[in-house]
Amino acid sequence: MARPKNVKHIFVTGGVISSIGKGILSASLGMLLKSRGLKVTIQKYDPYINVDPGTMSPYQHGEVYVTDDGAEADLDLGHYERFLDDATSQTSNLTMGRVYKSVIDKERNGDYLGATVQVVPHVIDEIKDRMAEQAKNSNLDVLITEIGGTIGDIESLPFLEAMRQMKLDMGDGNLLNIHLTFVPYIKAASELKTKPTQHSVKMLLGVGIQPDILVCRSEKQLSREIKNKVGHFCNLNEYDVIGLSDCATIYEVPLMLLQEQLDLRVLKKLGLKGFQEPDLEYWRNFCNKVKFPTGGEVTVGICGKYTEYPDAYKSILESFIHAGASNNVKVNVKLLRAEDAEEPNFDFAKALDGVHGLLVAPGFGDRGTEGKVKYIQYVREKNIPFFGICLGMQCASIEFARNVCGMPEANSTEFNKRVRFAIIDLMEHQKKVKEKGGSMRLGSYPCIITEGSKAHASYQKFLVNERHRHRYEFNNEYRKIFEESGMVFSGTSPNGELIEIIELKNHRWFVAVQFHPELKSRVQKVHPLFHGFVEAAKEYRQGSHQTDMSVEMPSFTPL
Repeated sequence: MARPKNVKHIFVTGGVISSIGKGILSASLGMLLKSRGLKVTIQKYDPYINVDPGTMSPYQHGEVYVTDDGAEADLDLGHYERFLDDATSQTSNLTMGRVYKSVIDKERNGDYLGATVQVVPHVIDEIKDRMAEQAKNSNLDVLITEIGGTIGDIESLPFLEAMRQMKLDMGDGNLLNIHLTFVPYIKAASELKTKPTQHSVKMLLGVGIQPDILVCRSEKQLSREIKNKVGHFCNLNEYDVIGLSDCATIYEVPLMLLQEQLDLRVLKKLGLKGFQEPDLEYWRNFCNKVKFPTGGEVTVGICGKYTEYPDAYKSILESFIHAGASNNVKVNVKLLRAEDAEEPNFDFAKALDGVHGLLVAPGFGDRGTEGKVKYIQYVREKNIPFFGICLGMQCASIEFARNVCGMPEANSTEFNKRVRFAIIDLMEHQKKVKEKGGSMRLGSYPCIITEGSKAHASYQKFLVNERHRHRYEFNNEYRKIFEESGMVFSGTSPNGELIEIIELKNHRWFVAVQFHPELKSRVQKVHPLFHGFVEAAKEYRQGSHQTDMSVEMPSFTPL
């Protein structure tokens, strides 16, 4: 197809309630447009005043997603990467806090030449400049921008005003707004109610924005009559009212939107012609494997500190969906609260009944860490497949030091500054850093894999790049005693100084990593370690005692 002269902009906004799926909608539309031959990227604009979510509690914000170049970002960037299989970056997540900080920094530097600094024009112009910079510096056809929150939020008004002004500047054929709303189903009346959607659009009109396309999220499918009604009250053609009903897996959303012809409506409104027909056969096959696996089910436990809020482990949960499909099984997840295991007489056998593998999740702080250590001891001694991520790797090191290496007082200086055996310690160059925000080892770093290890059997390569988010590292003073006691350091930094992967040779599958592999798992590129862990859990379920690591690996696309 002929490339458009200018980057086309799509803004996705939401109304009625939050968490109705703007991120999934943006990712799904991006995937459909990419499958038609367009070059697409997606960014998230968040209205909160934090500069980034790096210091926000997982209970408030869910997981913090980390990009290759070290941005601490919104979890929706994970959806963008998993659906588009393209890397996001520092510029992919802009917060209102970062906008205000930039404006204030410029004011302090005298950039405004004595002017009274105001939301209009200075804050709005800052936002528009960021949007223009992202479009100008990228080889793009379409830039999709998701605006966080819902219509009516005071803090998001500058983003909406910037969008309104941009549409006036660029014209209808270069920028469009897709508004996602909720259409509730009232069981007592057996009816879908459109009034919340009408009020949401009225609020959007109140700030000067007429949505170009309306996507209506609902429990039931929207009839043509309801689409016509919604369109009538919201100044839209019924064909610009798109239904999006609940489905078995989020990965079906692109297929539903394709059936509703959302991508065709977008292409028409943006004046894009000559596009190719999308080939989504792999995507359909993946969805079928997720919904109808022929290899049965396995159950994995996730031991963590934030199990009351599953979004804290969003990428891990999605990685298990990918690994389940690649192993042709359904992966059921049992969330295990780490603190519970610290109670006297805790019954580990009961807690792990029916569990075929345990993942100890990342986190910060000492709450629940002793429970994680006890869970790890149990699965290590019972030869149950184990996978540790970040803090999970550090807890595995502490457990091994205490119960195998004869150092019962071993711990991390994150939890005990005066610990006798500091198995995990602060990185040397971080000891003088006082501010928490942005002070960690962040982003993608290379890792050298040892031949003959379980890690190498999974990766099938000697050099990988993985994303990090942590402050503390394994203390090299204890490497020798660990190796003498049976621990294998199967992954290190290229200079050998930083421990990236540990594993046990005489265990069914015991692998722990300092990085975050869940951030690199994709629909078409399941992460090798998640694949290997689920495969081990599947074998454990089947009662297999095979320990030969030289068996032929199943077919999947490694990173």
